[in-house]
Amino acid sequence: MEINFRNTKLQKIFESESNLKRKFGPRRALIIASHMNAIEPLPSLAMIPTVKPIRCHQLREDRDEQFAIDIGQPYRLIFEVDHDPIPRDKFGGIDRERVTAIKIMEVIDYH
Repeated sequence: MEINFRNTKLQKIFESESNLKRKFGPRRALIIASHMNAIEPLPSLAMIPTVKPIRCHQLREDRDEQFAIDIGQPYRLIFEVDHDPIPRDKFGGIDRERVTAIKIMEVIDYH
């Protein structure tokens, strides 16, 4: 899976263990690093587990085209499909099998 970032500031945080710890604390930094290491070798979005501990799920309403991964209650790692155009299935939804690139947007408590 190709993993990109919303901006270079976020990329620098994610590429450094010390920056991750400083920004999100040691516990969340460990979870984030573990999840990133687990999803990076996967060939498509369809292969990211939808059950705990990662629990990848598509969001709704104003975040409809975004996905979230659990990183410790209540925080989520938010990402979008990084394809233009977004691969669609025959029903108009996102075709997870054809999504091979994502863009990390933020880590947030959106609840």
